[in-house]
Amino acid sequence: MKAAAFVGAVLGFILLGFILGHADLQALWRTAMLAGGQLFWLAPYRLLFFLLYALGWAELLRPYVRRPQIVASPPIGLGYIFWVTTVREAVDRLLPVASVGGGLAGVKLMHNRGLPIAGASATVIVEILLTLVSLYLFAVIGLLLLFDLHPAGATSRYLVPAVLLSLPVPVVSAVLLRYGSVFARLEVMLRKVAGIDLPAEGAASLDSEIRSCLQRSGSLVYAGVLQFIALISGSLEIWFVLRVVGHPIDLEDALIMESLMQAVRHLVFFVPAGIGVQEGMLIEFGQTVGVSSELALTVSIAKRLREVLCGVPALISWSFVEGVRGSRTGT
Repeated sequence: MKAAAFVGAVLGFILLGFILGHADLQALWRTAMLAGGQLFWLAPYRLLFFLLYALGWAELLRPYVRRPQIVASPPIGLGYIFWVTTVREAVDRLLPVASVGGGLAGVKLMHNRGLPIAGASATVIVEILLTLVSLYLFAVIGLLLLFDLHPAGATSRYLVPAVLLSLPVPVVSAVLLRYGSVFARLEVMLRKVAGIDLPAEGAASLDSEIRSCLQRSGSLVYAGVLQFIALISGSLEIWFVLRVVGHPIDLEDALIMESLMQAVRHLVFFVPAGIGVQEGMLIEFGQTVGVSSELALTVSIAKRLREVLCGVPALISWSFVEGVRGSRTGT
């Protein structure tokens, strides 16, 4: 994963350099200055996204919170889950970890509060699966709106095959996790092929917890709906930024840009923070709905600013908490 993140970062910076090299930087600067301090409102608005994800994750964690491994651990409430959610997002968005480190950090923080590793890991894996499903549905809605409102969009003919080809990903992932004992088989493969010896009982326990989590249909629907609403909330960021810079667009167009950009960004998850990918997709889909390259780049700058404003405090608090815990345990 480190190698994938490095290659992804190199490719992302090359793409970003190409985009900026062909952009009118003076026009971009003037457009960004029109927004001024209003862009800072995106940071508190992002708390809604975190809250929705935290509520969904809390529902998946509910059986494990009731029976922690470490009885003396502090109770895990919504506030703690909300904070861990911000840390997970910050790790994925700001650190070179190919968008998978946040989940690992979340598992570790939950285990520190007494949750079993297999149970915490299962909820994160199922949550990622729900995100894939939500992203797919979000992309389909964006495509339908694109065909309805901008049927002549040059990008349309390339998007349909991409969406159809990506459909098996969430479907096959769900089937394998539900019926395939994925991690037990992975443990056997690593032992035979790579000589890596992992505890078989740990892999079997993880498979069992994932299957148990996937059987709770009510919790899955609840968490999935909240994730879907959270994804849609990102469309309002685009709508708001373009409005404050004097180029208002309809909410439908903002949803088209957000949904298709997020779909591509998650598809190339190995590019840290979606460097270059986010900018390129916003330009591509923005032009389809009548948004210039400079305006699309302004939107991307606003989103990057929000990531920093939300992410840096989360990373600092995480470092502080880990430091305090390390001093108490003598590690």
